[in-house]
Amino acid sequence: MTHRARHKEPDTSLASPADEPGHDVVPRRGDFLEFLGLVLAAGALVLVVVRPEVPEALMRALSSSAARLVR
Repeated sequence: MTHRARHKEPDTSLASPADEPGHDVVPRRGDFLEFLGLVLAAGALVLVVVRPEVPEALMRALSSSAARLVR
């Protein structure tokens, strides 16, 4: 997962909040978005392997819309 730097006071411990008694670690929104991105990328890869005609159709649609914009 992505490492996030934390600004701490000079006289605080270097332990993570999970190591300190009485603190629960709750997943942040960024962790969920990172997981969602990985799931979408894996799904796209599976779709390309299972249905190889999908990327061809997508490229055809994109090129035809770009050609319409040029005219």
